[in-house]
Amino acid sequence: MSVKNKAALVTGAASGIGRRIAEVLADNGAHIAVADINPAAADATVAEIRRRGVKSTAVLMDVTSEEQVEAGVAKTVKDLGSVDILVSNAGVQIVNPIENFAFADWKKLLAIHLDGAFLTTRACLKRMYAAGQGGSVIYMGSVHSKEASRLKAPYVTAKHGLIGLAKVVAKEGAAHGVRANVICPGFVRTPLVEKQIPEQARELRISEDDVIKKVMLKDTVDGEFTTVDDVAACALFFAGFGSNALTGQSIVVSHGWFMQ
Repeated sequence: MSVKNKAALVTGAASGIGRRIAEVLADNGAHIAVADINPAAADATVAEIRRRGVKSTAVLMDVTSEEQVEAGVAKTVKDLGSVDILVSNAGVQIVNPIENFAFADWKKLLAIHLDGAFLTTRACLKRMYAAGQGGSVIYMGSVHSKEASRLKAPYVTAKHGLIGLAKVVAKEGAAHGVRANVICPGFVRTPLVEKQIPEQARELRISEDDVIKKVMLKDTVDGEFTTVDDVAACALFFAGFGSNALTGQSIVVSHGWFMQ
């Protein structure tokens, strides 16, 4: 199992989980397209990745824009020679009870998570199929792909939807050697999660410490956050797996929160 000399497009790759996945894939010899809406952060990430001795290119990409996705995937192939791995990682979080959830926020969150996954998948599959070398599509799900939490209606809906999309891509892609799988992390202490702590404290009328201990980590086996390294190791495993034996699957990386 190897990703050496494979070209990986990682969305939301300029920070957090996406950046660590990009770094770990690069550490194992993959060439990286850093797709992000923040061009300065993407350029900084590319500079860091190039120090690992692999090729890297920055791709400006709002994953909800069909035009930017198509252009970004074309640039990836032009700069790196192919696209063999897609990590659909870009995401946001907005918390509110359903009765107060703005429809615009609902649509925004679904667009980033689901439309973005569809658009990047479609663009990459065309190139993977044409190249005839197979490929790996990896979606960033969540424990919320498996169960629900309060205040997160569109997020839970979107993350459940990614499992359905992965299953379809697994069936359609099999004849072309393309696999599709989902990583389902627990809470990872990224800026996205840090932002949720005071928001949930206000909505639930509890302290921020209680949000961490009694909401975010209460169902883990050890009271620990999942780390970006945990998630990146799983992405490397999915990306490098050599056959259709592992496709259409989801792995929960959560310190035991939700056990299948």
